[in-house]
Amino acid sequence: MNLLYIDPGTGSMIFSVFLGLAAAAYFLFRTFLIKVKVLFLGKNKALQSKSAFVIYNEANHYWPVFKPITDEFEKRGIDVQYLTSSETDPVFINDYKYVHPVFIGADNKAFASLNFIEADVCLMTTPGLEVYQLKRSKLCKHYAHILHEPGDAIFYKLFGIDWFDSIFLSGEYQKKDIRKLEKLRCLPEKELIVTGSTYLDYYNNKLKNYSENDHVFTVLVSPSWGTAALLSVMGDSLLESLKNTEWRVIVRPHPQSKKSEVQILKPLEEKFTSFIWDYNSENTESLSKADIMISDFSGVIFDYAFLFNKPILYHKASLNKNIYDAGDIEDEPWKFIAVKHFGREITENDLPNIKEIIQQVIADSSLTSEIQKAKDTAWQNRGKSGITAVDALVSIRNNILETSSKETT
Repeated sequence: MNLLYIDPGTGSMIFSVFLGLAAAAYFLFRTFLIKVKVLFLGKNKALQSKSAFVIYNEANHYWPVFKPITDEFEKRGIDVQYLTSSETDPVFINDYKYVHPVFIGADNKAFASLNFIEADVCLMTTPGLEVYQLKRSKLCKHYAHILHEPGDAIFYKLFGIDWFDSIFLSGEYQKKDIRKLEKLRCLPEKELIVTGSTYLDYYNNKLKNYSENDHVFTVLVSPSWGTAALLSVMGDSLLESLKNTEWRVIVRPHPQSKKSEVQILKPLEEKFTSFIWDYNSENTESLSKADIMISDFSGVIFDYAFLFNKPILYHKASLNKNIYDAGDIEDEPWKFIAVKHFGREITENDLPNIKEIIQQVIADSSLTSEIQKAKDTAWQNRGKSGITAVDALVSIRNNILETSSKETT
């Protein structure tokens, strides 16, 4: 009797194909349910039937990305519809006349509104358009994505920015990798516009009024999350070494850690009760107090270095690039190159001498000039990002109107 034999490689491939088809079927079914829900229940009654400009904010911690933009729309007297998935979005406590906020719910409820918006231009910092449940509305002419950190634009999950019409960048250097992805994936070229970093402008302006009485030397531990992140790799040994310094230590875990890594955080919190554990939505207070930061591949290293011109220690994690767009780019990401110049790498072997290492790094004045070089590269149009972003949005809409006018004549 002949038995059907499938080698392990083929079996793995078939299994992967099956999973891919199952995932696609699942999300198609979810999208179908959303459309049926909208058909029978109607769209959110608070939404305007048609808007020139729409902004979507998925969570409160992205408010600093949009605040300079909404302020500029208000200043110019231009109406914009601001859709949010947070009932406590700070937009509601701003006395805007031309910015019209609407709470549309979260997850599927938000998609039920977003997937059918009527607008000339929609701006969001949410990635994944056309990948899963967030779909392009046939009644929206242009989708713009704004980056929420001044790092590489290729550290979104796969295909995160592929289907946007334009990307608002913080620096010119980010264009190169996006163009490479477009060629590799046979995508049409997007408009790549260097507007600057709105959220860094927001924090920079906010910090002008910050002051601290009776400052004590402070080390801030502010890592990313996941199996390759700092607290997962050497959390206990690092914190134990810092405890022996008798300095003030603030630990600010990534927001996702509180949701996904309770098994890591809880034992550390119970053991290191003398440390300050910061879970606030904004990180400015902890950043302001710190004399040095210890981190990993988290984008917060650029927030700290650029806003305060202070050095960092970083753990070089074995990050799996393949789950990100960066996996399709052979070149080393810019942020990994830049951090080598204005930071100091640490390994577990360095921990017994962590106090001496921190003192050496603090005394190294050459790092300040390296921070400035990185800042000039990754944070362009400083203090003007809200203006440049609205200029770009208005220009995009004018082009849409001009094209529409030509097509009707």
